[in-house]
Amino acid sequence: MNVELLLSTLTNPTLLFFLLGIVATAIKSDLEIPAPSAKFISLYLLFSIGFKGGQELVHGELTPEIYLSLFFGLLIAAAIPLYSFFLLKRKLGVVNAGAIAATYGSVSAVTFVAAAGFLEAQGVTFGGHMVAVMALMEVPAIVVGVLLIKLFQKQRQRPESMGSIIKHAFTNGSVVMILGSLVIGILSDSKQAEGIKPFTTDIFKGFLAIFLLEMGMLTAKRIRGAFHYGAVPFIFGILAPMVNGCAVAFLSQFVTSDPGNRFMFSILAASASYIAVPASLKLAVPDADPGLYVPLALGITFPFNITIGMPLYLHLITQF
Repeated sequence: MNVELLLSTLTNPTLLFFLLGIVATAIKSDLEIPAPSAKFISLYLLFSIGFKGGQELVHGELTPEIYLSLFFGLLIAAAIPLYSFFLLKRKLGVVNAGAIAATYGSVSAVTFVAAAGFLEAQGVTFGGHMVAVMALMEVPAIVVGVLLIKLFQKQRQRPESMGSIIKHAFTNGSVVMILGSLVIGILSDSKQAEGIKPFTTDIFKGFLAIFLLEMGMLTAKRIRGAFHYGAVPFIFGILAPMVNGCAVAFLSQFVTSDPGNRFMFSILAASASYIAVPASLKLAVPDADPGLYVPLALGITFPFNITIGMPLYLHLITQF
């Protein structure tokens, strides 16, 4: 791996703020970001990414590559839960294995946002259609994970219809915000959109740094919950994103030649949802333990991706 690229990532201010959040919690500091402010910042980041993606998408052609990219994203989101479930079922049980499978098959909008900042720092661009790919990848993993639980679980309580599960996934706040912003970006007049460019672009990195500070504090608080299940979840939390990200870094060359798009595919495959999936699983599979799959995604996989994963995937892409 390119050592210079790794050092550049590790000294990125946004990542350092993430580490500050972990340290602040570890030393029991009273540092705190008010919940309304943290929610506003997360909505802003999703809005900015979605709107800019819509603007980029409307200025380009709907090429076969875009349609192929959408299909490839859906395929990834359906395939990852399948192998994850069968790897974990024996050690963690059907319900928790299905929950983790859905978590890792789905995507993390926050990781996507951090990856966008990482690419910008490297001077690499990516297509606006990747925002649509990310939004579409939320649902298939949830559906596959729940179906696997229903197929293998002998007894289940209060079954939910698949229609209500899909509806809940699509009406999740983060999905609505990024899909809505994408559509608004497509519909907006280019000259009118210039008026809000300072808000969507110039302050993006500053808000990302503060948001990752909050993520660091949240990570340090929740990681303890996964210790009750032994070493298997932790090993999976590192190996799964590494395998998924590296595999897609290689396979994506058959979908697109653009390094920025290939990198985004890798990070989408490597990331794990800790917003949309927990909200949906709470409805669909109340027996699944959120004290396992949420800390795993947020406390293990997310830090791995933004420290080692991103430079690793970009390095692999430059080799293939």
